[in-house]
Amino acid sequence: MALYIKAAEILQKAEMKQGALKTLVYDSKFPSIKQLFALVCETQKFSSILQEIIESTKLLKHTKLKMTLAKVLVYDLLIGQGLKCGGTWKAKMMKHRPRLQAELARMKVRRKVSRNEDLLPASAQQTPGDQLPRYVRVNTLKTSVEDAVDYLKRDGFSYLGQALKLDNLTLKNKAFVMDLHLPELLVFSPKTEFHDHFLYKAGHIILQDKASCLPAYLLDPPPGSHVIDACAAPGNKTSHLAAIMKNRGRLFAFDLDGKRLATMSTLLLRAGVTCHQLANQDFLKVDTNGLQYKDVEYILLDPSCSGSGMVCLRDDSAAHPEEEKARLASLASFQLKCLNHSLRFPRLKRLVYSTCSIHSQENEEVIAACLQQNPNFRHLDEHRDTPKSNARSHNA
Repeated sequence: MALYIKAAEILQKAEMKQGALKTLVYDSKFPSIKQLFALVCETQKFSSILQEIIESTKLLKHTKLKMTLAKVLVYDLLIGQGLKCGGTWKAKMMKHRPRLQAELARMKVRRKVSRNEDLLPASAQQTPGDQLPRYVRVNTLKTSVEDAVDYLKRDGFSYLGQALKLDNLTLKNKAFVMDLHLPELLVFSPKTEFHDHFLYKAGHIILQDKASCLPAYLLDPPPGSHVIDACAAPGNKTSHLAAIMKNRGRLFAFDLDGKRLATMSTLLLRAGVTCHQLANQDFLKVDTNGLQYKDVEYILLDPSCSGSGMVCLRDDSAAHPEEEKARLASLASFQLKCLNHSLRFPRLKRLVYSTCSIHSQENEEVIAACLQQNPNFRHLDEHRDTPKSNARSHNA
């Protein structure tokens, strides 16, 4: 049963944006990593199908299971290799197996398919050519890009230099390049594995997608500055900010979830971050006029969002339009509150607002509403290589 409990725990963390799926699996220290990873990946892939079956059969009501645990159990029972547990839980699941199997069969008839795989949403049926590259950020608090590249070359990787166009990011085997835009970001073929690599375990590299690197890169706080990471966990952006600041200055990081913050503390320790101050606190309740924040000039705000832009969480199955509309409205309201609160820090010079969403309601519309309510701030629509002396105060 330990396998299913751990898989359910990781699925829940992934859905809450507490980390990349593979990183969560490998950091779990579970005895059988490959078995756990396969179960979690396949369950996540069939997530919407499994949820529909569970809800249709009222399995949660009959078994008192939580949704994530029910998903991994139903996956192995109906689609996987069969349940690998015994005892009470197996007895309960076997009792409900006929109803679950019947619902899966009805679903195939309704959708006119014969295979389980044909039930999957389009986003889960990607071909290998659609896979994203593996991005690795060199942690400049512990090493340099040059030293990391040299180490990887000695380890059998083939360095092809800096990418000049997107086609250069189509890589195979052990070839890798430097990213087009971020010099501390290295790009590898999609299936390149680093969780057991020395550079990862020693904190010399961070497994972080390019999109996740952009907010800190754009905020660009200078060494010695005072910075806030408003919704910080799981901490990759925080460690990136510290690297840009060269561990000099003060980096205040807030998160309301104590468990996420504890995980983040471990990550920052491994990354060699020392300029941070963690707070298990609701950012909206932070006193913007507090003495310790009087010199804060830079804020990174990456609030809770729909996650609709995250490839690993995308689900093309149709959601109820009214429910989705209400959900997005609630998220946008929260995001606007966070943004308005951020702009109240008296010496704020620059703020970067980012989400993992593709919905304008969580992005452009939030920014537009914020600027309308805060006329002293403006959107900085300038090229990244604009001299820092041109960056005026009160930029949002």
